[in-house]
Amino acid sequence: MSGHSKWANIKNRKGAQDKKRSEAFTRNAKNILTAIRTNGGNSNPESNSALRTAVEKAREANMPKENIDRLIKKFEERKANLVTMLLEGFGPSSVPILIDVETDNKNRTLGEIKLIFRNYNGNLGESNSVSFLFEKVGEVELEKFDPEKELELIDAGVEEIEENGLLTKPEDVVTVAKRASELGMVVVKSGVVMRARTPVELKYSEELEKMMDFIDELEENDDVVNVFAGFDYHG
Repeated sequence: MSGHSKWANIKNRKGAQDKKRSEAFTRNAKNILTAIRTNGGNSNPESNSALRTAVEKAREANMPKENIDRLIKKFEERKANLVTMLLEGFGPSSVPILIDVETDNKNRTLGEIKLIFRNYNGNLGESNSVSFLFEKVGEVELEKFDPEKELELIDAGVEEIEENGLLTKPEDVVTVAKRASELGMVVVKSGVVMRARTPVELKYSEELEKMMDFIDELEENDDVVNVFAGFDYHG
């Protein structure tokens, strides 16, 4: 599975039973930082539509404006010292994992990520030990997919539809996101992601719960931009 759109639906189904669910402010803060990072460090909501959407959702959750402004200011202060890393490894159930990291302290972040892997009986690997198991695809996550617009989306470049996620070639993701918006669908986020060529099939709900808890802990780390996990589940 490529990750975000399907994870979002799995998490929604878990609902209130998910003991790892972040508080609303923490999750919205993470979404704001992700919107900035995945759009070239652009912290201006006027020219970064993903950030504008994230800020609007944070305000809907009653996150104070000063909190949002402080968060963006802090990112700007750290931006000059940020370096990116791609971490690779195997998580629970031997699922291949890729993690995009952006940090101003590589040793601290690496130590924190290693601890999470160790706590879930996983392990980090060397460079290129896992990445060959993935391929780049474009992914557009929608608030709600309109099945009546499927043919128009296919004409725009959609190759596969997963619940509320549209998968495309990397070069078509911008066109598809724009077309989906024109057709009246709300685009939550879009971009190029890493999709497992042959996902590990999780057979039991306990495996899925452990995997989702593992991903949650990784995503809650302030320096983690994206997590891509090569698994699928049809339970």
